[in-house]
Amino acid sequence: MTILPPTFHFPSALLRFPSPSLFTNPMFISMAAQTHCDSQETNLPNAPNCTINYPVPLSPPLPAISKQMELARAMSASSKSSLFSLSRTDVVFEDDWLIAVNKPRGVYCESVLSSIPSLLNDSNDSVELGTQVDLPELHLANRLDRDTSGVMLITKSHKVAAKLVRAFTDHKVRKTYIAFCVGQAPEWRQITIKSGHGRSKFGAWRVYAASDVGRKLPGGSVVRDMRTLFEVLSVNGHGCSKELSAEEKIVVNEEKSVVDTKNVEDEILVRAYPQSGRTHQIRLHCQYLGIPIRGDVKYEGVYEWKGIKYDGHELHAESLSFEHPITGLPVVLDAPLPMWAIQALQPLPC
Repeated sequence: MTILPPTFHFPSALLRFPSPSLFTNPMFISMAAQTHCDSQETNLPNAPNCTINYPVPLSPPLPAISKQMELARAMSASSKSSLFSLSRTDVVFEDDWLIAVNKPRGVYCESVLSSIPSLLNDSNDSVELGTQVDLPELHLANRLDRDTSGVMLITKSHKVAAKLVRAFTDHKVRKTYIAFCVGQAPEWRQITIKSGHGRSKFGAWRVYAASDVGRKLPGGSVVRDMRTLFEVLSVNGHGCSKELSAEEKIVVNEEKSVVDTKNVEDEILVRAYPQSGRTHQIRLHCQYLGIPIRGDVKYEGVYEWKGIKYDGHELHAESLSFEHPITGLPVVLDAPLPMWAIQALQPLPC
C-alpha cells in the first residue's frame, strides 16, 4: 500500500504588480543595431574562403577579478550544498502535485532537489518509525543561480512537469525578483529594456543589440531576444525620492554599455519582471543600465561596500504566479524577503 505524504496549503501574499498601462505603454531601451561587427574568419568545410561577421556584444567582458572570486564562491557553495537540508519552515507551498521552497543563497539547485525526499518522509507522521514512503518523481520546474535566493518550484510527477515546462516556455508564468543595486540613481521609475542575449566567443553570457536577434554566434548558437521590466522601489532608503522622474520616455541606445565605477554612491532597490527567461537576464540588464547588483562580481557589481565584503550577489526570486497545471486555479507563491531587502524597504522620511 502506498502512503502519500500529507497535503499542506500555505497562504500567499498578494503581489504588487504595476498598473496595466505600464505593460501596454512601457519605456523601451532598444539596444539597436551596430553596423560594426567582429570580422572573424571561419573556414567552413565547403567554403574555405568564407568569412563570418559575428555580432559584437554591447556589455563589457567579465572583469579579471571575477575568475578568482567566482572559483572561491563555487568551492564554498559546494561545501555548503553538501551539508544542506531543507526544513518544514522553508516550504512556501505544497499540495499533491507541487512543492515550493525558499532557496537560500549560496546553495545549488540540485542540492535543494535532493533534499526534498527527506523532507517529505520526515513530514509524514502516519509512517511507522524506520519506514520510507513511496516518493513521486521529482523535477525542478525552475532554476535559480547559485547565489540567488527565493522561490523554487518542484513538481511531483512527469505529467505535471511537462505542463509546467510548457507554461514557462510560453511565458505564462509571471516572475518577480528583488535586486539590491549600487550605482548612480536612475532618472526613471519604470523602464523596460529590450536586447539580445547570447554567449560571446569566450563563452560568457553577454548583452547584444536587439537587431542582432537571430544572428549566429561562435559555437553555433544564435542571439535570442531578452526583455525585462524594472521598477525602482527605493533609492538610498527613500521610497519616494524626488530625484526620480515618473514620466515614461522612449530611449534608443546605440552605444555600448559603460559603467562608471567611480560614481557608485547610490543604493537602489529594484523589482524586476523578466518577460523572457534567459540565463543571468536580470544581472546582465542591471549591469547594462549602470546599476549592477551588489556582490555580483561577474557583472561589475561591487564586492566590498561600506566596509563589508560580500560572498554573493543580492538577487532574490520574490514570486511566481501561474495557473495550476491540474486544478486550473490561480497560484501565487511568495518567498519571504531576505534581510537586505527588508532593511532597504524600511520607510524613511522624504
